[in-house]
Amino acid sequence: MPNISKRSLGTYESPIRKLAASANQAEAEGKKVYYLNIGQPDILTPPSALQKVKEKDLPIIKYAPSKGISTYVEKLTQQYQSKGFDIQNEHIYITNGASEAIQLLLMACVDADENIIIPEPLYANYVGFSEYASVQIKPITSQIEDGFALPNIEKFEAAIDSKTRAILICNPNNPTGAVYSKEAIIELGELCKKHDIFLFVDEVYSAFCYDEFEFYSALHLNDLAQNVAIVDSVSKRYSACGARVGRIVCRNAKVLEAINKFAQYRLSAPTLGQVLSEALLEVDASYLEEVNLEYTERRNVLFERLSQMDGVKCYKPGGAFYVFAELPIDDADYFCKWLLESFEHEGQTLMLSPGSGFYASPELGKNQIRIAYVLNSTDLNKAMDCLEKAIEIYPNKVALDAKMMEKI
Repeated sequence: MPNISKRSLGTYESPIRKLAASANQAEAEGKKVYYLNIGQPDILTPPSALQKVKEKDLPIIKYAPSKGISTYVEKLTQQYQSKGFDIQNEHIYITNGASEAIQLLLMACVDADENIIIPEPLYANYVGFSEYASVQIKPITSQIEDGFALPNIEKFEAAIDSKTRAILICNPNNPTGAVYSKEAIIELGELCKKHDIFLFVDEVYSAFCYDEFEFYSALHLNDLAQNVAIVDSVSKRYSACGARVGRIVCRNAKVLEAINKFAQYRLSAPTLGQVLSEALLEVDASYLEEVNLEYTERRNVLFERLSQMDGVKCYKPGGAFYVFAELPIDDADYFCKWLLESFEHEGQTLMLSPGSGFYASPELGKNQIRIAYVLNSTDLNKAMDCLEKAIEIYPNKVALDAKMMEKI
């Protein structure tokens, strides 16, 4: 039998989806599973936009241009300009979701023997994308005690070496929900300009900021136009994850030219997804206002429930729709698997993402989890009932291993 590649053997496994088989088995056994592991909202995609896709006269679903459908790009440009950004059509490149946008930026801007700096906990797929491009990650660790605020600028500067090509941040942050201040973004930008490196900012959750927190886009950094590239997507903002339409916005012509070379090989982003995305730009502003209020309520429910659980350490996130909590357990990977395979409360259980997969530093996050509050408040409360009960009865991993050995 032929061997698979050595590359695949060492490839990073997603903490978000790796327990899918266990969840499927739990459902097959009749358990109700609350999925809090993945950022898939249960909020409806705007019906008006879906209707426009249905009404579109498309006798042939053709390839879209590699750069994106021109009418969609034009409307995005108008939207950015209406917000005061100096963005032209040529500065926007449409991608297969924000995921491909990150991959294209890495391929275009970072060579195989170079590195990027990312604050951790980080979006787990950044690790996989970096592996694809043979790029090294230099993590800067943030702390749960201060709500995973951006580490101070001195730590970033200390990590920069001759092979550092970029700093990558997600703002508001996935997986922590932290919102980085205007001052922090400006400071990072100045550091990138000082060392002549790129600043990549994943702004997919920019529509979701709560309480006093305000989003500040890196596109405001006009004197860093050659250094900054932002990534965005329709996935979270309009509950259209399956559309697979994202974008890169960058004013560096050489970067965009390099991106185009790689993007032409994959032909184009989804044609129907772009038709939907263009229609989504016409959705009334009240949609996002209502969605923001809904997520605020869910966040409050989740934070209150977690705060009342013995031994749980958490914080109130300022944005996105995630909480990264610390549990009184010894191994979150084991715990999350146990929830699906060996636990139920009133016929129900829940699926969570183990925290270690959101770190580039080995051995961190072992007792942490990411919770996506993408379910309605009623289901969130039921899921937290399950979690509270599970923490109460969960034996440690050593005891579980011993019990399993007794059965052999």
